[in-house]
Amino acid sequence: MSTFTPVSIPMPGGLADNTVLVGGDGTPVVFLHGLFGQSWEGFLDDLAADHKVYAPASPGSAEPQDLVHLDHLWDLLLYYHDLFERLGLEKFDIVGHSFGGMVAAEFAAVYPERVRKLVLIDALGLWRDDAPVRDHAIVPGHELPGLLYHDLEHPVVAAIVAGMKDPTADIDATVAVFSTVASTSHFIWPIAERGLVKRLRRIKAETLVLWGAEDKLVPPVYAQDLAAGIAGAEVELVERAGHVPQLERREEVATRIAKFLA
Repeated sequence: MSTFTPVSIPMPGGLADNTVLVGGDGTPVVFLHGLFGQSWEGFLDDLAADHKVYAPASPGSAEPQDLVHLDHLWDLLLYYHDLFERLGLEKFDIVGHSFGGMVAAEFAAVYPERVRKLVLIDALGLWRDDAPVRDHAIVPGHELPGLLYHDLEHPVVAAIVAGMKDPTADIDATVAVFSTVASTSHFIWPIAERGLVKRLRRIKAETLVLWGAEDKLVPPVYAQDLAAGIAGAEVELVERAGHVPQLERREEVATRIAKFLA
């Protein structure tokens, strides 16, 4: 059972409050979620076993009007700077998945003194013509599960896929996912590349790049490309996992991250 508490954090400039999920005890870790919102199927509880975890929502996912005031990547980074200031976080670890991994890497490059350790899980942010990242926003619904997951028979994956096939089963959850996709796509569409490759050299945080070996959305070659730009970065592939290895191989990923952050 999750022990996380939603905490409403007022944001400046007329922006809506950010509902940050907070739980655990110990050194601070920020978790930045992926393309589809604050969903992790227990992974956050694993992080909170040894740390105080803060999991914010992507801006605009709760209040779309915020996106009128957040035009591009630099607005987004300033938004997170303000949010972390309001949370009282000075130096902390960041774990970012997918879209959140891109934001985590950008934040660590722009504010290198703020990030102690950095974990990037199947992160967006780079581009190769020979291994293009698939556009999740225009993929037909029946193809999306195969892009995101390797093992569609995995019990948790099967439950998620069932929900994807019947979006009317939980209207609130469906609306939340669509709102988050609109929010994250606002900053990356049509291609999730904003020059991060030129800024990776600025990252000072000790970095672990974790990647699902069977990721069909963001091919594993990007793991090596990210690590090549960050001094001392480690790369670990998670076998038998797709774009969401912390779900398909939750125990293995949690163990690897716990060891790295210790």
